Amino acid sequence: MPTPVAQHVSRIEAAITAGMAVKSAIAASWARSAQLYRLDPSSRRAESRITEAELSLARERMGALLPAAAPHLDRLFQMVGGLGACIVLADPQGVAVDRRGAAADDRDFAGAGLWTGTVWAEANVGTNGIGTCLAEGRAVTIHRDQHFLARNIGLSCSSAPVHGPDGRLAAVIDVSTARSDVADAVAGLIGGTVAEVARKVEADLFHLEFPRTRILLVPGLDRGLGALLAVDADDLVIGATRAARQHFGLVGNLAETPRLVTDLLGLEGNDSLDEAERAVLTRALVRSEGNVSAAARALGLSRATMHRKLDRR
Repeated sequence: MPTPVAQHVSRIEAAITAGMAVKSAIAASWARSAQLYRLDPSSRRAESRITEAELSLARERMGALLPAAAPHLDRLFQMVGGLGACIVLADPQGVAVDRRGAAADDRDFAGAGLWTGTVWAEANVGTNGIGTCLAEGRAVTIHRDQHFLARNIGLSCSSAPVHGPDGRLAAVIDVSTARSDVADAVAGLIGGTVAEVARKVEADLFHLEFPRTRILLVPGLDRGLGALLAVDADDLVIGATRAARQHFGLVGNLAETPRLVTDLLGLEGNDSLDEAERAVLTRALVRSEGNVSAAARALGLSRATMHRKLDRR
């Protein structure tokens, strides 16, 4: 009778030979692993690890992301730690730069490579939560024998990408467990939770990047905190999250090539000088709680001039 490893290898080879890559994202990742990266699913080769000095540099390159993600990772571990899970935060190269786990499970997870400094890029270890998330730029759940390497089929991994304020992929959050009693449905629920946490980290990073602008939630989208716009005092969109960029077709550096928020949202704007002046007067009156004299002083106008302008509204 074939060994479990031999059965796993045969299953992968059969899927690739049958051309399942065009129908299945998992099979497509298997094909990349075997044909593009020339990996052997039966390989027992030790995982790739970077040095402590390289890990320190990788963490530095993460910038504000590490402290911004930390409280969210702590809360996520409180939710899933009871399932015998650990949490890994990986950089865009698939290097685990931070993690959360129970001390009692540390030895097992370190042995499985779910430890800081380990490289989980698809090119290194084939189909897996972190690497396949990076390769496809989307949230994925790789459940047990969906992994490419036979030595990883005891893991169930759910990963979601974190995009920076510029819309580029900045990190991956992964929850992995070696518990054999984690069903597909539970893995799916974990995946949804991880994706929601990733969106919250993105939102926090976006607020940190644009501390002195209005942050607008794009209406009509089902991505919650993920679709945000940064709007300056002139009603120009100078920043947008990944979800907002995809929705509106925005590219490049928006601070250099801003867009009018009214145009993006399909709203009527103040396109004439008279309309712009009325908007300024209205804002001044609101801030002064209707006190005309106070509004006039705030605008550097005499009370008589203020009344004359108000009479023309």
